[in-house]
Amino acid sequence: MGMLMELVLVILCLLSIISVARSVPDDHHIDNSTRHHDYCVLGAGPAGLQMGYFLSRSQRDYIILERNAGPGSFFQKKLISINKIYTGRRNREFNLRHDWNSLLSDRPDLLFQRISRDLYPEADAYPLYLSMFEKELGLQVKYGTDIGRVRASDPTGNSGYILTDQHGADYKCRVLLVSTGLWVPEQVDFVGSHLAEGYESISTDPEEYKDQAILILGKGNSAFETAQSILGRASRIHLYSPSPVRLAWQTHYVGDLRAVNNELLDTYQLKSLDGLVEGGLEDIAIVRRRRDGGKMKTGKKRPAERKEQFYLTLSELLDNRDGNKSANITAENLPGYHDDNFSLRQPYDRVIRCLGFRFNFSIFDGSARLPHSSCARGRLPAVTSWYEGRGTPNLFILGTAAHSRDYRMSAGGFIHGFRYTVRAVHKVLEHRYHNNAWPATRLSTSQLLSWILKRVNEASGLYQMFGVLGDVILLQGTQCEYLEEFPVQALPQFNALSGQRVSEHGLLVVVMQYGLNRTDTLGPGRAESEWTKAWKSNFLHPVIYYYRTLPTERDMRQRPVGWPLPRPDAVHHMVEDFLTEWDQPISHSQPLRRFLEHCLQNDLRAFYAESCFRLSLTNRKPPLFCRQGYMNKEGFVGNSHLWQHAREAGLMPTHQGSVTPTDDEPFSEYVPRAGAAVTSTFNFDV
Repeated sequence: MGMLMELVLVILCLLSIISVARSVPDDHHIDNSTRHHDYCVLGAGPAGLQMGYFLSRSQRDYIILERNAGPGSFFQKKLISINKIYTGRRNREFNLRHDWNSLLSDRPDLLFQRISRDLYPEADAYPLYLSMFEKELGLQVKYGTDIGRVRASDPTGNSGYILTDQHGADYKCRVLLVSTGLWVPEQVDFVGSHLAEGYESISTDPEEYKDQAILILGKGNSAFETAQSILGRASRIHLYSPSPVRLAWQTHYVGDLRAVNNELLDTYQLKSLDGLVEGGLEDIAIVRRRRDGGKMKTGKKRPAERKEQFYLTLSELLDNRDGNKSANITAENLPGYHDDNFSLRQPYDRVIRCLGFRFNFSIFDGSARLPHSSCARGRLPAVTSWYEGRGTPNLFILGTAAHSRDYRMSAGGFIHGFRYTVRAVHKVLEHRYHNNAWPATRLSTSQLLSWILKRVNEASGLYQMFGVLGDVILLQGTQCEYLEEFPVQALPQFNALSGQRVSEHGLLVVVMQYGLNRTDTLGPGRAESEWTKAWKSNFLHPVIYYYRTLPTERDMRQRPVGWPLPRPDAVHHMVEDFLTEWDQPISHSQPLRRFLEHCLQNDLRAFYAESCFRLSLTNRKPPLFCRQGYMNKEGFVGNSHLWQHAREAGLMPTHQGSVTPTDDEPFSEYVPRAGAAVTSTFNFDV
């Protein structure tokens, strides 16, 4: 009986232990075990999920770690990225030129328009889209994982990285992909700076600002977005920062002030109480006093009932510059005493800080420390032209945080830009770690003209990441290899990054560029329409560079100011077009053909069969088009992809069945199987 009781007690103890163990949530127990993955993606924002898609498609071992409970946890209060649904076109690639929110995938239905059809949607819609993207593609995301420390497995970083979360669990990965974005508020330390409210925490209810005077520190989109949301309630709004306003439609940089946020410019220029003032931030001071005329003080937290008002002054006018101690403020401490026409002499009810955000460097210890970039006031990490951290091998920066590569020059800091740079990074990873060369399309040289025209008229990556991503064409005599959207500033490392080789015939690089001629963007003569002066184009237009050999690092460093590439052996600008359609025979196609003929030293004209017959009888070396087509008993040069495209575009009738030529099959062998005659079937009326 005693033994039975002891057995019962043992069983009860075991059951109680199991019950306690089950009651502890899995995500909150301390687990010292290490999870191993080939790739760790830090952050489940748009860049992290975009990389997750490419890794998943390639069937790689990866995990996405996100500190919040869902994807895309931090966005501005209103999106300023264009969601243009109706373009009059059905071409998916072309439409992405005007859809700035959708991520790239092989799913034609997985677009942001499923969530919102507004041109400028509310920011709340974007996390819904990211959640849909993640779930429908089955991406590997672990939420609620706050990585507080990142260190290298060895001092060189060649053995990968170890990430430690809030519970002490470690994640070890061969390659670390950081896509945390910018979420640490940018702050400037001045006397009374703690009295300013932060953009990231202020109320979005306009009624809370009713009849209040507001001082906003900053003149970027977040500052103007805040001003615009309360413009109809606040009594007056002043924006103060060192730099004047830069308008996106003047600079062509989408990070500058967008028209959707600039209503305050009207009320400023039309003198309706609001305004903009330039001045430094480090030397100012914010002081406060009670509305009842009591003493003005610095350093104490403002009461919630807002019975105080705030003044902007200069720290040099204060008797005591220690913002942590109370000090009596007299009229002599205010600029208005010394200059009675001082712009900001009136008091404010609230001061709001809208100075932007910076990358979180604090989680990286010495072995994985990312250096600060020299641009954007050091807010971004420094990266190579292929987006690997400088001095941190196998650690790549994705998304907004990688914007140091093209800060104020292109769209790499925004979704419609970095979705393409993420794809480029994935191609680099595939070659470096899996020996898969950068994808290339092999073309006959006679096809090159039409292929380039197709790309400049449709490709969204070239269009959005102008001056940063470019198509590289490896010339190989009568053939060529066409690589899409390579980071052009990484050309000196082209062989190592792509797995492709440049022959003695040289290479072409196709990019999109804005002109360097600064003109009145809305004034007369703002655009160039004469194709003979295409190099004077001001708006976005294609530019083709020809190099006999790969540019070197020295060439890249010494390139002319404002140029994305070094001086080439030859260059061709395609004149800007009002419709952004570079498909006209005289202004676009013919000048491009002549440039290509100059570089290739070959006749690239297309001929009818009758002309090829005549030229074959009268010339020792007929034109390339005839040699590759007519003289090989082929009606035209092509492969299965070109045939399919020609049918879909209505350029060829659909022959019986679904017979199409293979890439290596001569046209003459295909014809009998297809039941077709050897005649020209192109529809030149299209």
